[in-house]
Amino acid sequence: MAAQTFHLRGKFRTATAVALLVALMAGVGFASVPLYRMFCQATGWNGTVQERLNATAPGPVVGKLVDVRFDANVKPGMDWSFEPDERVKRVAVGARELAFFTAVNETDHTITGSAAFNVSPTNAGPYFVKIQCFCFTEQTLKAHERVRMPVIFYVDPGFAKDPDASQISEITLSYTFFPVASPKSAS
Repeated sequence: MAAQTFHLRGKFRTATAVALLVALMAGVGFASVPLYRMFCQATGWNGTVQERLNATAPGPVVGKLVDVRFDANVKPGMDWSFEPDERVKRVAVGARELAFFTAVNETDHTITGSAAFNVSPTNAGPYFVKIQCFCFTEQTLKAHERVRMPVIFYVDPGFAKDPDASQISEITLSYTFFPVASPKSAS
């Protein structure tokens, strides 16, 4: 009987350890996405745009211009139209710039979306700084509502000095809107 009890305790300990390990792995899995995003935003890794709320642009670098191409997409099945007001804008490196995107909810019901972004080529990402962007918050559009959303940005002057980025003549800022299953409510 004592051997049987010892055997059952061992199985219980093993099962508990496995359950805790699975729970830990699931927690790490869920935490990895926001942690990776924070790491990319802080370092500019993998073409991720630097986000600096309330930052001021340092001012234009004389003679250094770059074209910024704007790309807009929505996840298939999300019935929004979404596009930039301008497809390409020639900007001075270091100068504060403003671009607009327009989104329209094409449905008969309210939809909340969230925009993910990317910059290419990837070695330009650390130098593309967004000061204000609609991607910082969820966007809720009522049925057939149309909104114009601003992006305030600049290309950091370090771009002109980086030998890996200095030959780039065009940067693409791409957004994709995804539906939000459970929108955050305003408090």
